[in-house]
Amino acid sequence: MTWLIDGLVSFFCAALSALGMGGGGILLIYLTAFMGMNQQEAQGINLVFFIPIALVAIFIHAKKGLIKWKMSLKCVLLGIIGVYFGSRLAMLLESDILSKFFGVFLLIIGIRELLSKPKKSGDSKNISKQ
Repeated sequence: MTWLIDGLVSFFCAALSALGMGGGGILLIYLTAFMGMNQQEAQGINLVFFIPIALVAIFIHAKKGLIKWKMSLKCVLLGIIGVYFGSRLAMLLESDILSKFFGVFLLIIGIRELLSKPKKSGDSKNISKQ
């Protein structure tokens, strides 16, 4: 039964990740809250989970012309620096403190999304200019 539940959670997290809706965050919640893993272990699984999911999503998005490669390169280069320092910080913090930070982060994002105004249809033009 665990394989079935794990498979369903993985499927839905992958689908949400491909939609850009934070499937990795949901996977972290599942692994920590329902599977009893500590935050660092769950993060490790989430990172391994993300690699093939991201590759497939990149292929599909690139095929549709939805990736701005120059902007992506800037984000990746700065992201590499951020991931180095973030990973180091994650290893220094206790798992329960890291889980609390993650929970507060999710709460802030959720409140922001609930209180934000709907975007006008013309806003997508600003994104395409990048």
